[in-house]
Amino acid sequence: MRNKLPIYVDYNASTPVDPAVAEEMRPYLSEYFGNASSKHWYGYKSREAVELARASIAECIGCAPHEIVFTSGGTESNNFAIKGIAYANRHHGNHIITSSIEHLSLLQPCRYLTTQGFELTIVPVDEYGVVSPDNVRDAIREETILISIMHANNEVGTIEPIEEIGEFAKELGIYFHTDAAQTIGKIPVNVDDLGVDLLTIAGHKFYAPKGIGALYIRDGTEIDPLIGGNGQEFGLRAGTEAVAPIVGLGRACQLVTESLDEMRNHTFKLMQRLFEMFISDIPAVKLNGHPTDRVPNTLNLSFPGVVAPDLLSAAPEVAATPLSECNEGICKVSHVLEAMGVPENCAPCSIRFSLGKWTTEADIDDIVDFISSRYESLLEKQNRVA
Repeated sequence: MRNKLPIYVDYNASTPVDPAVAEEMRPYLSEYFGNASSKHWYGYKSREAVELARASIAECIGCAPHEIVFTSGGTESNNFAIKGIAYANRHHGNHIITSSIEHLSLLQPCRYLTTQGFELTIVPVDEYGVVSPDNVRDAIREETILISIMHANNEVGTIEPIEEIGEFAKELGIYFHTDAAQTIGKIPVNVDDLGVDLLTIAGHKFYAPKGIGALYIRDGTEIDPLIGGNGQEFGLRAGTEAVAPIVGLGRACQLVTESLDEMRNHTFKLMQRLFEMFISDIPAVKLNGHPTDRVPNTLNLSFPGVVAPDLLSAAPEVAATPLSECNEGICKVSHVLEAMGVPENCAPCSIRFSLGKWTTEADIDDIVDFISSRYESLLEKQNRVA
């Protein structure tokens, strides 16, 4: 083990808080601590900060500030979007369409709604994890009220054809939601370009703190509140606003707006280097996800012959995500890889490497050294046992 911390390449799971974000939040943890609903100086200072943050987020995704509702993160935003649209529009219909590779924070509320009288169609994906717009269109019924397809997948990084789906959803008057937790800060995200009515934002995916997110809700959208109470957030999400995290989310969105191209180029260059070095060292390695249409920081690889948890356990110098859980020789593979039809000899061997703004070329070189050497050692050990 090195005398320093493991190399962090799990940015899709969570990012560290940017120092500029932490600095922006600091005064709202001590000096400006008022409740944003209070009618005095402390409350006014907090309210001002909340609204400035709301404006920064709106600018980041191309909407009006009043179309942003703060939440506790991506999971709440997904639940809010799905349940809120379903309950507010059940008089129009009871059918929801989504895909087989969505985050569980979306699939589970969709499945829950089937116990409440709603019907669900889960559209398949191809071998790259891409949803076919034709399949989505074919799934539409007269009673369809909502389509929800993620902007990019969290495990393999594949970018979905949201714009094309958005076009016919609008033509047919069907609400369209996308989970953009994995795209803000990585690729351009504009609600009008995408053609969406609702969009999920998760702060801890782009250098804001954990526990803060937002849901974009287009003007005129019929949606029920998820949390009732005193009427904060335009009556759609009750509860005292978490001012400091909201300020942090606003600052993180400013940084995204200012430096998106630079960050995209940085992570893409390093991701390509990582892939090429692995292919050179381990020719048997397999790419999972679309070869080109994926977010620039994400690389999902299968290392045939060695299950991912064993490989990462043998390389504790690397902090990445195995996409299987193995106990007593039985491996449970992620639903995303299953939906993509990744072969049984590859799916349990898959690791997601997700890079970020503080990943370096030296990190990439070290990762390949650590993983490649341990992979060869584990293969040799298995061959001796066999």
